[in-house]
Amino acid sequence: MSILFILRKLGTLVLTVFVASVLVFFSMYLVPGDPLGFLFRGRTPSPEAIAAVTAQYGLDKPVVIQYFDWLINVLHGDFGRSFQYREDVSSVLASRAPTTLGLVVLAGLFIAIVGLAAGIIAALNQGRVADKVVLVFLTSLAAIPSFVGAIVLITVFAVQLGWFPSFGDGKGFVDSLYHLVLPALALALVFVALVARVTRSSMLEQLDREHVEVATSRGLSRPRVIRRHVLRNALGPILTVSGVLVAGLLVASSIIEAAFGLSGIGSLLVQAVDRLDFPVVQAIVLLIVVIFVVVNTGVDLLIGALDPRTKAGASAR
Repeated sequence: MSILFILRKLGTLVLTVFVASVLVFFSMYLVPGDPLGFLFRGRTPSPEAIAAVTAQYGLDKPVVIQYFDWLINVLHGDFGRSFQYREDVSSVLASRAPTTLGLVVLAGLFIAIVGLAAGIIAALNQGRVADKVVLVFLTSLAAIPSFVGAIVLITVFAVQLGWFPSFGDGKGFVDSLYHLVLPALALALVFVALVARVTRSSMLEQLDREHVEVATSRGLSRPRVIRRHVLRNALGPILTVSGVLVAGLLVASSIIEAAFGLSGIGSLLVQAVDRLDFPVVQAIVLLIVVIFVVVNTGVDLLIGALDPRTKAGASAR
């Protein structure tokens, strides 16, 4: 992989994050509502109080200066102060990040295991009963919204069977993980169908390639052919979709966290939007964009390392 290819990807990453920061910051002036109105909570403040609060939050400066002050602070890990909690946004996010991180990681494991397995089984049994069963199963999963899946899982596994808790974060690592099982399953449902479908399509495309027929004619065992010549070459589209899924999981986590009463970043985002806590909204949205861009850049570099043709095509353009 050439240095130029890597630098081009990193340059695109920096430019994308910069443009996103501009959109995230100035979007606060496009939504209805006034931060001062929330800070004073319906009271009629004196001009001196308004001036003091305006100066405290930097709202008295020109908007361009506000943006660059905010950007410099963000680069130092300072997202400002929360209107709602009256403390640093970084502290508020740090207290809720473990819940969301655990939820997303556990859901990602479910997606990888079930999605890849279902896609591989369907591809290797194209046109057979197993393939049709998997396709029906995937279609059903894709049609279930996250909140409906959460309700079904709570009803069956929490209320009727009593196997898992349906509310709260839990205490300690093991108990917290136990509380995250149902939310992670609810979060993973739709994305399992997407990964499985992409895996199936990508593997079917590789199974029809000439190099697979050559490998089979040379007497290689079918598991070895599948592992070395089919699945490996099918990883490109699967990795690309996996990169996109990261942002989808972070955004969809707000619905799941609200349904299961989890105190994570997703539920914090919903509360911040409802209460016009602009610094918190800006921080969470920017973090989601940064994570999405970083993961997709990493996926592009990984695909370039696995398949030199990708790098060559990018260099040609």
